[in-house]
Amino acid sequence: MSQFENVTAVKKANIYFDGKVTSRTVLFADGSKKTLGIMLPGEYEFGTDAKEIMEIMAGELKVLLPGASEWLHINGTGEFTVPANSKFKLEIKTVTDYCCSYIAE
Repeated sequence: MSQFENVTAVKKANIYFDGKVTSRTVLFADGSKKTLGIMLPGEYEFGTDAKEIMEIMAGELKVLLPGASEWLHINGTGEFTVPANSKFKLEIKTVTDYCCSYIAE
């Protein structure tokens, strides 16, 4: 899906790591939400409240998922899922464009 229809976009940006990771929240009529963002090169660790599906639209990165010992490498496009109430690490190699979906369970 290259665009979302009939949504509400929150004006205020989500800004992390001194502006190296930013996103905007998109709210859907069914109560679900996604964020659309950009990550600049660097190393980051994030925590989750809900299950997250991270869709990478462009960029190069490595991700270390909870419980994993090997880093997953994405170059170009890709996707990974992070469980609720966990932490994951990212090594961003090039500017990365992403869409994060939050899944209520």
